Amino acid sequence: MRRNIVHAGAGNLSYEIREIVAVGHEIAALGQPIVWENIGDPIEKGEQAPEWIRQVVHELVDEPRSWGYCDTAGVPATREFLAERVNAREGGVQVTSDDIVFFNGLGDAVAKVYGFLRREARILGPSPAYSTHSSAEAAHSGYNHVTYQLDPYKAWMPDVDDIRNKVKYNDSIAGILLLSPDNPTGAVYPREILEEIAEIARQHDLFLIADEIYVHIVYNGCPRLRMSQWVGDVPSLAMRGISKEYPWPGSRCGWIEILNKDKDQNFAVYAKSLLAAKRLEVSSTTLPQMSIPVVIGDPRYSVHLDRRAAMFEKRADEAVAFFADCDAVVVNKPSGAFYLTVMFKDGVLNERQRLPIENGVVRERIESLVGNVTPDKRFVYYLMGATGIVVVPLTGFQCNYEGFRVTLLESDDTKRAWIFQTLRNAIDQYIAR
Repeated sequence: MRRNIVHAGAGNLSYEIREIVAVGHEIAALGQPIVWENIGDPIEKGEQAPEWIRQVVHELVDEPRSWGYCDTAGVPATREFLAERVNAREGGVQVTSDDIVFFNGLGDAVAKVYGFLRREARILGPSPAYSTHSSAEAAHSGYNHVTYQLDPYKAWMPDVDDIRNKVKYNDSIAGILLLSPDNPTGAVYPREILEEIAEIARQHDLFLIADEIYVHIVYNGCPRLRMSQWVGDVPSLAMRGISKEYPWPGSRCGWIEILNKDKDQNFAVYAKSLLAAKRLEVSSTTLPQMSIPVVIGDPRYSVHLDRRAAMFEKRADEAVAFFADCDAVVVNKPSGAFYLTVMFKDGVLNERQRLPIENGVVRERIESLVGNVTPDKRFVYYLMGATGIVVVPLTGFQCNYEGFRVTLLESDDTKRAWIFQTLRNAIDQYIAR
């Protein structure tokens, strides 16, 4: 074209979690049955929202209002309900319904939050990184995502000294992102670490973003700790949603809580721009928003959350046990969300290793794909070709650690055990060659 129409950050739009699906479909077409362990969709893996939650949604379909537009920021009654719940937390930040803004899922929120930042303003995020955040942040700036380290030898806790140094010596950093519970590691940060990060932000006049999509899926004795409880007076955005909790990922219903916008005029103007951007779309999905006060306000909801947390804790225990005596990998038991990260130790992987693939056509295609990829992606491709299990390479999460992420979502107990036993066997067989 006579002018270059490609955005400067287009090359940074990478989402390994979904991109590997194309390869999986190709391998499936060649005759290898596929087991999808790449994406966090509980419904795809056999879970259903409880019957009473589904009944709430059924009844809302008959509400004429659920078929129309709602206010740009979201259904007023739902925003008031959520604001009241924030304000009910003792010692936490106080908000109004005007501080709650709905989006079509957190993917939409992430795109707006980064897309309407000044291009020179950077957000420091964790590594391993969740691809939606890292790609959006890199795309908005046109440069690689800036990151701080999560330490696999300290249960994937943030390296707070790394955060402090990155902030101190890079004045383009305007904010810090954290995910707790974390995706892909399942780490849940203790309050003292969260407050230390908040203090760094306060000292350097930064704002914070907390992706709290898994905030109610915590176990191992960890509390359900919300950003409004620990952030103090730091301007912040907390991201929430119902996709992983009901679970209802197809609802595309998420929101942000804008905290302490009165503490900084520049942050207040930025927050206002997010709502202005949302006005261009008129509104977000109405019916899922209408369900929130009914479902979350029901006494059965806390029982539902407790049951799911216990379920994922049991599955985490089962999964970690399969790798208990494997010297080639580092596996930390997750304390939240529903993922398990398996990290290969330094020097374990090399370009000579492979898994036997019985289907000759599949083997030929896999071997054509592994010529110029990271060592962990090579393992992931061979795993797919040999067993049909599709996991996500850890290097796809904006990090230098080699490994993979698998979910804890399979609802069939026998099949889930087969998945983890097969993964363990594949590791043993691969590194032995």
